[in-house]
Amino acid sequence: MALQRPEWLKPAPDSVVADNIKLGKWPWIDAVHLLWTVWVFITPMFGDGYSLQWLFITLWSFPLFIVFYLLTLVTSRRSAPIFALAMIVLSMALLRSYPSGMNYFVFGCVMLRTNRCISMRRYLLEVALLNIGFVSLATWIGYPWQVIAWIPALTVIIGLIVNVERSSSEKDAALRLSHEEVRRLAATAERERIGRDLHDLLGHTLSLITLKMELSRKLFERDPTRAQRELAEAEQIARDALAQVRSAVTGFRAADLAAELASAHLLLESSRVNLRYAPPPPMPAWIEAGLSMVLREAATNIARHAQANEALIVIDSSADAVVMEVVDDGRGGVAANGNGLAGMRERVLALGGELQIDSPKGQGTRLKIRVPVSAPAPAGVSEAAPPPVLHGVGA
Repeated sequence: MALQRPEWLKPAPDSVVADNIKLGKWPWIDAVHLLWTVWVFITPMFGDGYSLQWLFITLWSFPLFIVFYLLTLVTSRRSAPIFALAMIVLSMALLRSYPSGMNYFVFGCVMLRTNRCISMRRYLLEVALLNIGFVSLATWIGYPWQVIAWIPALTVIIGLIVNVERSSSEKDAALRLSHEEVRRLAATAERERIGRDLHDLLGHTLSLITLKMELSRKLFERDPTRAQRELAEAEQIARDALAQVRSAVTGFRAADLAAELASAHLLLESSRVNLRYAPPPPMPAWIEAGLSMVLREAATNIARHAQANEALIVIDSSADAVVMEVVDDGRGGVAANGNGLAGMRERVLALGGELQIDSPKGQGTRLKIRVPVSAPAPAGVSEAAPPPVLHGVGA
């Protein structure tokens, strides 16, 4: 029979543990900070040493502190600070007879901002007020000045480090959510556009075919020749509509460079790669659609394999040719047909262009794609493609 988790350890929807689960992390990753509690057991070495009193207080206070710490991780934003304050109260209550309890005070100050939406200035003010209380009590009890000076410095430094990391993590999570929202809205808008285009394309045509078929049925006995002519016209209209639908679907599948550049930017920024690029110049629609697919593969390769810090995309269009360069400062050493380059080369050849690769080991990779404007458009690709589709990151 599997052991069930205690009810009090069930994470609230807005708790630290719940946030870790949403981000795909181990739920209890923050428990690694408990390694610092080793100082609870080391502190007596710098004072009067270990005693039965120290052992007795540790046996009941340390488990209580662990409970408080876990509750700051599983309770809601509103309740978590209460348990951080409970650690601080526990520390001050034991301060006269249990110096190891100073560590509970440090933990309480650090966890005070856990999962709270407050500014760093307010957090530092709260910590300062708590440290004033601690220093006053420790001075009154008669603690050495070295200890009195050390604890406030420690709470501020560790608190800043931990909470800056948490703030950065929260901003990254918000950025990912905004990216997801952008992709969702773009997909919704694209579905609506496709629906409108197909309605405009087929609505009138299907109505016309219906009228032709009804007329041919009525004329079938009175004027067979005209009835056959109406059927032939309906058949031709249906064939034309089918060709228009195929052309439209081809356009729906095509991507434009502006959309792919935006997708590449989101993809690479999420992989910690700084991308520099400029808006693409005008070019034939069939070249733009082909280069968009090549760009998508190139950006994916940089994110997955290049280990780069920066990337650059330059697109130049002239009367003779369209040239696109994709450069990164990654590890280089890419084989001529490695990391999807064979597929890119095939796409470029289908456009009637050429692909050049310069990838010295340790010096990054440069891809240069040149497509002559005078080259014939690939079969099935229209010169005037319908409005472009915005593709999401990693599509």
